[in-house]
Amino acid sequence: MRSLPLPDPGTPPLSGPVAYLAWIARRQWGILSVSVLLGVTGFFAQAITPSLVGRAIDAGLAHGLGPDLWRYAGMMGVLGLVSATTNAIGHRFDVQNWLRASYTASEHVGATVARSGDAITTELPTGEVVSAVANDALRVGELYATAARFIGSLVAYGVVAVLMLRISVQLGVVVLVGLPLVAGALGLLVRPLQSRQGAQREANGRLTTLGSDTVTGLRILRGIGGEDVFTARYAAQSQDVRRRGVQVALTQSWLDGLQVLLPGLFVLALVWLGARMAIAGTLSPGELVTTYGYAAFLSWPVQIATEMLQAATRATIGARKVLAVLRVRPSTVDRAQPSPMPAADAVLVDETSGVVLEPGRVIGLVSADPDAAAAIAVRLGRFDDEAEAATPVRLGGVLLADLPKAELRRRVLVSTSTPALFSGPLRTELDVRGGTDDEILLAAIDLADARDVLDSVPDGLDGALDEKGRSLSGGQRQRIALARALLADAPVLVLVEPTSAVDAHTEARIAERLAAYRRGRSTLIVTASPLILEHTDEVQLLVDGELVARGRHDDLLAGSAGDEVAETYRSVVGRRMDDEPLLTGAGHGPTGPEGDHL
Repeated sequence: MRSLPLPDPGTPPLSGPVAYLAWIARRQWGILSVSVLLGVTGFFAQAITPSLVGRAIDAGLAHGLGPDLWRYAGMMGVLGLVSATTNAIGHRFDVQNWLRASYTASEHVGATVARSGDAITTELPTGEVVSAVANDALRVGELYATAARFIGSLVAYGVVAVLMLRISVQLGVVVLVGLPLVAGALGLLVRPLQSRQGAQREANGRLTTLGSDTVTGLRILRGIGGEDVFTARYAAQSQDVRRRGVQVALTQSWLDGLQVLLPGLFVLALVWLGARMAIAGTLSPGELVTTYGYAAFLSWPVQIATEMLQAATRATIGARKVLAVLRVRPSTVDRAQPSPMPAADAVLVDETSGVVLEPGRVIGLVSADPDAAAAIAVRLGRFDDEAEAATPVRLGGVLLADLPKAELRRRVLVSTSTPALFSGPLRTELDVRGGTDDEILLAAIDLADARDVLDSVPDGLDGALDEKGRSLSGGQRQRIALARALLADAPVLVLVEPTSAVDAHTEARIAERLAAYRRGRSTLIVTASPLILEHTDEVQLLVDGELVARGRHDDLLAGSAGDEVAETYRSVVGRRMDDEPLLTGAGHGPTGPEGDHL
């Protein structure tokens, strides 16, 4: 079996759960076939055993401890060894089928989430995506773990029916008709069970989403006194999940009870009929024992058939949920024949606003509306082709949507104002591509003035960060994200408010180091901080989303672009200068550890 995860999980059909499940079966037909072969062999050996027991009894009664009895006993020993061996090896292959199918579904979900961008959270709740990996993928795999035993039990049923017909046509007909009736009666409960399981799955997904939202916004909820409201909402949803779970358990309990009762009645009827025939002399003592053995054995295929129905039900629900994720259309998709990447000295232009990022320059982007400037910065990274079609961006005269996405990502890197941090070692948080020397990592940390983060994490670079970096202050998270962006060493780097959560002294140090490090490479910094703007090669001023002036920071302040522009520019950067005294008070008001802005 190939190692997991699979290097290529393939491209599945999205037409429906049945097509998806059949496609997975074809993908792993090799180990699935071996598993089925072992299952059939094991069940066949067990199906033959009661017949040999009956023959051994008749041979012993007729000839005593003669060669016939020993021959049948030897054959039963061999069948027992075959059954034990195939069951042991078959279990291993059953688990492999389960893991292979589950990992395939998980990889499909992971790949879809990775390439879909913001579309995944726009179309689906977070809880649905999490549950698709945590629960639904496992349910999909469960189907293939049960398939071999189910097919083996069908073969055993056919063998038993033939052998019973040879003993007695009447008993054979009872087996051929009675067992399907028992299985059909049990199958009547599968549809309501499927419906209730689906309803519980939906409710559980909403609960996961609600819990995630509550935990993420806990600090805000405490600030506005909303913990009780959200706690009550979570409790109400929990009770809904519990109530639906009880409904599932009720149906399941009926199914489990009937799994014992109906096969038991079938065994009782078959043994009663066989006993009457033995009394009448139409069955030998050995054949009566064989009849009882088969009556007891046949309850197992019934149980496995019910398990298969349940596994198929859960797999269908799980596959439907997985497909809901896989059908999410990515925000950006490469053209069938993308344009070649422009030369390294190509100019990046946002045509709607007029913002221009020329090669080798450090540009500051200032706007009276920070959201407008941030929106332009995000457009430069091509994150949503459909939304950005009305606001085209060109690199070297070519639309970003026409360029190969992977190559564009290597050329242009956008670091937003709310960067995401991930749990794990600080080293891997910074060095996302791997293989970077410690010396370079430490240099990036120094550039972002983040030595205090390194000192605060036990074991330094090898120390672990908590989920979303929650053990760090706002400014520390921001500086780690800045170090990570600098380590990517992108030819074109776009930074959105990279120092908005740090104090003025820290910001001044970062501004000087950042401009010196990136000088000679294309860099756009969305900010209104004069501490950063005074180190840029040029500042571009936006008014109502359009470029109205370009020039050095000092020149724009002095009115080189006109008095009206100077007044607008001073009003924007002046607000930030008025805020600077607040930023210097470490641990007071809106600041946190090391003066970081929370």
